[in-house]
Amino acid sequence: MGGIIGTISVKSCVDDLFYATDYHSHLGTKRAGLVTFDHEKGFNRSIHSLERDYFRSKFEDELDKFVGNQGLGVISDTDPQPIIVNSHLGRYAVVTVAHINNLKEIADDLLKHRMHLSEMSANNINQTEMVALLINMGNTFTEGINLVYEKIQGSCSMLILTEDGIIAARDLLGRTPLVIGKKDNAHAVASETSSFPNLDYKIVRDLGPGEIVRLRATGFEVLQEPIKQKQVCSFLWVYYGFPTSDYEGINVEAVRELNGKMMGEEDKTEADLVCGIPDSGVGMALGYAEGHKIPYKRAVLKYTPTWPRSFTPSNQVRRNLVAKMKLIPNGAILKGQRVVFCDDSIVRGTQLRDNVQTFFEYGATEVHARISCPPLVYGCPFIGFTSSKSDLELITRRIVKDFEGDDAKNLEKYATTDSPEYTRMVNEIGRRLGLSSVKFAKLEHLIASIGLPKCDVCTHCFDGSSYFKPNCMKDEGVK
Repeated sequence: MGGIIGTISVKSCVDDLFYATDYHSHLGTKRAGLVTFDHEKGFNRSIHSLERDYFRSKFEDELDKFVGNQGLGVISDTDPQPIIVNSHLGRYAVVTVAHINNLKEIADDLLKHRMHLSEMSANNINQTEMVALLINMGNTFTEGINLVYEKIQGSCSMLILTEDGIIAARDLLGRTPLVIGKKDNAHAVASETSSFPNLDYKIVRDLGPGEIVRLRATGFEVLQEPIKQKQVCSFLWVYYGFPTSDYEGINVEAVRELNGKMMGEEDKTEADLVCGIPDSGVGMALGYAEGHKIPYKRAVLKYTPTWPRSFTPSNQVRRNLVAKMKLIPNGAILKGQRVVFCDDSIVRGTQLRDNVQTFFEYGATEVHARISCPPLVYGCPFIGFTSSKSDLELITRRIVKDFEGDDAKNLEKYATTDSPEYTRMVNEIGRRLGLSSVKFAKLEHLIASIGLPKCDVCTHCFDGSSYFKPNCMKDEGVK
């Protein structure tokens, strides 16, 4: 996914920018970047790979070279950024959290108009540069951002560092968050509110879908009002979000615990203990333990000192090994026990199958999986929460193909909770993963635990119900 942060202050912003960006590290595994602006020294930028190391270790020794009272930080799961631009709108830097499905089509159209792309990464188009080119086609930043909204298929939230403050623009349908924070003589805007407390920022409010604001040290002004429709990504609460973060004023950990409690109250499975697969399964497990009236125990722990989330070897075999190395089972707790473990989702199922086998090897007599979201039946065209290149990498779609001869046949039935097709698919997932049983959260429970109306939450990966564009763009003043 990725995360972005902008800070602007009457004093130096560098320390706040550095640490606030670090607090977004759980959102991306590929690259990170910082850029600051000083009226005398101009823009200063640095970009590093995160595929072998932590954010802090890459940037800490460079901090003294950054000067200025305003800057941007990014943790990227895609391209090198920030991009620095000199255009008719002035000099600026831009960072994005984006997933653009029609990148090549837009690029081909721009090339026909002799607009060239220079920031190529591994021979691929840099989508942040693409966003900058579209912005440059507007007569104002607001007009250019709306052109981005109009042209792309997918989602895009962005921050623009100008010589006159920071412009923040949330994705047109609000799929990815941006939240404003403030303290004395400083403002910030971030993907994660968990970046605020230790830097003494207080949450002001979320940007609305399609809203555009300009931040200065002492305040902010709205350049474009939000539209009324929204499709906030439900996976923010299921998986991406740090437990202390809030989106739309709704806390991540609170959602996970309530979701788990509702499942625990309904579940009739007899078990001795429940544990959470760290980190994102822990909140659900705590709620499940309360709802099901069985003890929560740490039967598996994540080893963090030398295996950060961002460590992702390029070799698939090594990636699988690293995924296993991070989790250490506790045989003293597992032996002779009927164990329920909670996890955020099942994508391919490979790592989960390994975890199940390990639990049995350490003496568990039964291993039951409880998953905090419904089955992932549809690939995500908006966030790209997995590295899957094909929907067939989803275990659900491979099963549908085996059952139907076509992985896209009868998907609506397979996505409908407790339908015969759904039940057959879930049972087959359990069989293939070697589980005593598996249950997924009901979509109705997930929505209830989030607390927003169903129409305001993107659940495309579960039921295919979402859409690319709002049906009220003209009515809401978005051109």
